[in-house]
Amino acid sequence: MRLYNTLKRRKEEFTPAHNNDVNMYVCGITAYDLCHIGHARSSVVFDVLYRYLKHEGYDVNFIRNFTDIDDKIIKRANEVGKEASEIAEKFIGEFYVDMDRLNIERPSVEPKCTEHIPEMIALTQRLIDKGHAYATPSGDVYFKVRSFEGYGKLSGRNIDELESGARIAPGEEKEDPLDFALWKAAKPGEPFWESPWGKGRPGWHLECSAMSEKYADLPLDIHGGGQDLAFPHHENEVAQSEAATGKPFANYWVHNGFVQINSEKMSKSLGNFFTIRDILAKFLPETLRYFLLTMHYRSPLDFSFDALEEAEKGLKRIYSALNQIDEELARDKWKKSPFPEELVKELDDLEKHFAEAMADDLNTAGALGHVFSAIRLAGRVAEDKNLRKSEGGRDLFARIKADMADWASVLGIFERKPAEFLLELRDSRAARAGIDPAKVRELLDARAQARKDKDFARSDAIRDELAAMQVEVHDTPQGATWDVL
Repeated sequence: MRLYNTLKRRKEEFTPAHNNDVNMYVCGITAYDLCHIGHARSSVVFDVLYRYLKHEGYDVNFIRNFTDIDDKIIKRANEVGKEASEIAEKFIGEFYVDMDRLNIERPSVEPKCTEHIPEMIALTQRLIDKGHAYATPSGDVYFKVRSFEGYGKLSGRNIDELESGARIAPGEEKEDPLDFALWKAAKPGEPFWESPWGKGRPGWHLECSAMSEKYADLPLDIHGGGQDLAFPHHENEVAQSEAATGKPFANYWVHNGFVQINSEKMSKSLGNFFTIRDILAKFLPETLRYFLLTMHYRSPLDFSFDALEEAEKGLKRIYSALNQIDEELARDKWKKSPFPEELVKELDDLEKHFAEAMADDLNTAGALGHVFSAIRLAGRVAEDKNLRKSEGGRDLFARIKADMADWASVLGIFERKPAEFLLELRDSRAARAGIDPAKVRELLDARAQARKDKDFARSDAIRDELAAMQVEVHDTPQGATWDVL
């Protein structure tokens, strides 16, 4: 497997530090609000990486933290008249609701910042003792950026460029504008913990360094997060961890790209800010997950509801094909007739290509292309009455079904019973189109009665009425079914 390593600016062969064991740390949410589509993308990307590593036989220790004390949490708590801890717990709970709906597997460990204050104080003291940090008279503790020779190596920044834009704000006691806070002295009314420097709380960057070191042997194999975290958050983690331990912090740095909305940066001020809940009010969770996998994880992803509708069509094609395969495999009798070897070879190649795409820096977009090639192959066999009834056809259908189940376990999509999913998708699309399923059923019953009475003019009129409602009717031996046009 090859992963793009932000630290080296290139794809590298992935080799864990300890045989088959993989330690992976991904920065989690700051729990002060509902998650937006950017959180969804990062969560899905690293969920697929977690699933893929396990699929390939690695023993993965996946650590994803919660920042449950922070300026934003305190601000929200003051706005609504609650404790910061209440706000954090509420939005951690809401996070799990969203992640469960997106089929995100739980990590091995999910540490909270507030449960690891002693480790953070100890790390801060080590940095002071080694001359990499200093306490101010007010009780703040800052990291000395210039004391760490490699500062900027992850993000590609250099000290001179950073210095030109850095300033010391009034009231700050930094020795250098580039220095960042490890420990913040408590302001009146803020949550605090006792420390050697007085009452205070940890800085954001410190949290991940302390929790990484507690739950994994350093260096981490993989440290991940959104592209926006590369600087300053991850750069500062590298500096404080490596300054404290004297060894590399992480061997592979993996960052997912931004989500844009209609080619613009997502922001509340532009009115194009969408929470996961906003999107799932209109679309099924699996549609959103599928959409997030249709672009390579490092590429910018342009979100629009039109794009989501296209993703929905793609997912419907997959499930419809799986449903057709189930129907074909329900046959009792199969013919012993010749089956083209080239079709078996075609599936051999598709299996190989899917594996190659995933091993090439987690190329889910390429992998999905091979999924569609597999269902097209199944469709071609199903269209040929001789092939679909042959034992060779049976074996190919069964193998494609098994492949799809295997691939689904890695991608976290198309894992449901096809018929069940397709009904739920139809009802979701009907709700968006303002179609009343009860009214549709009433018209279908009336049409069935008209056909029984041989009143074909009435039957055709009802079909036209349904078509005007954006309803498509399918007549089957078991009766009429319907879908949204």
